[in-house]
Amino acid sequence: MPLAVRRAVDLLVAVACLAVAGGAGAADVAALESTARTATQQLMQQIGGELKREFALSGTLRSVVVCKYSAPEVSSTVSKRYGAQVRRVSLRVRNPALGTPDPWEQRQLLDFDRRAASGEGAGGIEASELVHEPAGWYYRYMKAIPVADICLNCHGSADSLTAATSAQLAAEYPHDRAVGYQVGDIRGAVSYKILVDPEVAR
Repeated sequence: MPLAVRRAVDLLVAVACLAVAGGAGAADVAALESTARTATQQLMQQIGGELKREFALSGTLRSVVVCKYSAPEVSSTVSKRYGAQVRRVSLRVRNPALGTPDPWEQRQLLDFDRRAASGEGAGGIEASELVHEPAGWYYRYMKAIPVADICLNCHGSADSLTAATSAQLAAEYPHDRAVGYQVGDIRGAVSYKILVDPEVAR
């Protein structure tokens, strides 16, 4: 099935799942998507602000600390604010304990890479779906994270990193796979997941 057709079918299925007694329908999907986009934007703005501030003060080495300690705290805060799981994931993880995608996230990330390779701008790539899992129905949303100039200080090619940065990454992340990126690549994505009322999802 062509990709465009599959996306249209996925959207129709999601709308149908929400079209239940009480008038649920496309408006519910739109509300869920709007909230997910807002949460995603807040997460990236807060982490981006921390990174820029620390980089301006102390350079790359403090940026690594932000990603290891501050970013998880921001994710936790945003998740609690929205009653959802909001986190960053990637196919090439730096911190496997926090950034390893689950099967649904992995499929979306692979699709994001395909979409980017076909010419779609990384900054506008997103996906959403209602998914049934053992624990219930979830609304799931992902937004691609494009690589910006500042990201290259810690995620660029291995030979472009300073010796100090390489040493710190080796110490902090012995299994790091998150290097070798260029501006405009997809670094990963912000993933938003929230449990929905089973009556709404049927």
